[in-house]
Amino acid sequence: MIEIIKPLPKPYLEIQKATEESGFTMASDLAAGSLLRTLASSKPGGKFLELGTGTGLSTAWILDGMDNGAVLTSIDFDESVLSIADQYLGIDPRLKLELIDGEEWVKNNTAAQFDYIFADTWHGKYLMLDEVLSMLKIGGLYIVDDMLPQPNWPEGHAEKAVKFVEKLESLPFLNITKLNWSTGIIVATRKF
Repeated sequence: MIEIIKPLPKPYLEIQKATEESGFTMASDLAAGSLLRTLASSKPGGKFLELGTGTGLSTAWILDGMDNGAVLTSIDFDESVLSIADQYLGIDPRLKLELIDGEEWVKNNTAAQFDYIFADTWHGKYLMLDEVLSMLKIGGLYIVDDMLPQPNWPEGHAEKAVKFVEKLESLPFLNITKLNWSTGIIVATRKF
């Protein structure tokens, strides 16, 4: 049950190699990627948002699950990692990569609505959560990973994670499921 699902997205191994060479250590793992792909398949023609592109490993999984009518906006503030995603995924017409600070992007897009949001950075998870959740359509999926203690967590981060989970659990418009699997994943659906 924990073996990784194949096939991998086409550019995955190339992105993984470039990620390792770049020294980037905050990429989503294979298990999370597999779930992202599966959940993406549930939103045909959907509008997708990824907050925190990184090098594009999770982006590749999301794209692999999307149909041809879906679109994905993925943002990151770090040009060095975003350039890896652009090199291997930028040709996909369903993908719009944006080099921008998360706070600025959220402030500029408060009226946008999405069927699927993967929050893999501070904005949309620990910062500006209310604003990002207001962008989630009824029936939309909100997904986060890295909720179990990680070796790269800074001092005090565990407390932030606990408060974040408590906040999600308190929101009456969400149904949430916490998965003690992969790096610790939460999947939420907006009810109203």
